[in-house]
Amino acid sequence: MAEKQCSAFRTTIGGQALIEGILMRGPEKQCIVVRGPEGLVIKEEELRLIKDRYPVLGLPLIRGGVTFLDSMVKGVKALMFSADYYPDEEETAAEPSRFEQWLDRKLGNEKMEKVVIGLSVVVAVCFSIGLFMLLPTFLASFVELVTDSVLVRNLVDAVLRIAIFMTYMIAVSRMKDIRRVFSYHGAEHKTIFCYERRLELTVENVRVQPKHHPRCGTSFMLVVIIVAILVNTVVFALFPVGNVFLRMLIQLLLLPLVVGITYEFNRYVGGHDNPVTNFLASPGLWMQNFTTFEPDDSMIEVAIEAMKRVIPAEEGKDEWGR
Repeated sequence: MAEKQCSAFRTTIGGQALIEGILMRGPEKQCIVVRGPEGLVIKEEELRLIKDRYPVLGLPLIRGGVTFLDSMVKGVKALMFSADYYPDEEETAAEPSRFEQWLDRKLGNEKMEKVVIGLSVVVAVCFSIGLFMLLPTFLASFVELVTDSVLVRNLVDAVLRIAIFMTYMIAVSRMKDIRRVFSYHGAEHKTIFCYERRLELTVENVRVQPKHHPRCGTSFMLVVIIVAILVNTVVFALFPVGNVFLRMLIQLLLLPLVVGITYEFNRYVGGHDNPVTNFLASPGLWMQNFTTFEPDDSMIEVAIEAMKRVIPAEEGKDEWGR
């Protein structure tokens, strides 16, 4: 066991928990595995990265936003795929609505799916930005009725951002269906840990692995909020802006920079193991107490199947920092 632990490495393979399934993404392809009523449903596809066609989009600070949007689109597609196999007890054989029939005639199934995915991504991004960034800034503006201190206003803004985000995550984690998704999240983490420790991918080996992973993608949003707090504090301390709506607009304009910094931060922390990076990763690990739960063996089986299908044939091709 000691020799295997010494040969452990860090992989770039990552995943996403779905509805009764898991998406795993490797350097060459991604795989969706869903546990449907009749067994496992598997969908593999080669990865086509936009930065391969446009190298400028792979430059530091720029690649963060591009990767984030690409992950959002692929994630929504995977969720829609997994939802098709989710047994809905209330499902009826009702005829499609007139609106649905009109969309189908005008757009066709493929185009309609793209429209739905696009709208879903836009709604998700707008909801996150509005709830976790713009709303706290608006609420913090009422502090100006008591004091004109920029420092106090920024402090209240920061506290509200983190409080709203954590309240939302804790509330969501208590929902029964979401808790199962978060259990699949735990299966994903455990399987990646097992693979990184070069152990055979079996249910027994995966089950004993930690469920908190330092390179968890869902910790990204928390780090975005923290980085946004730091960036906004510096910007508005140097260039005070009195109008709350103008401050909100400036925050929107700064968002690509914030996402870019967060992405580079996560890459650096994920590629190093020392007391400093471990400390920097600790907020994301703590948040996983609300987004990652212990899986059962059937969930682990799904994660193992998805992982096996994205491991590159060339050994080491998925090694972090290569």
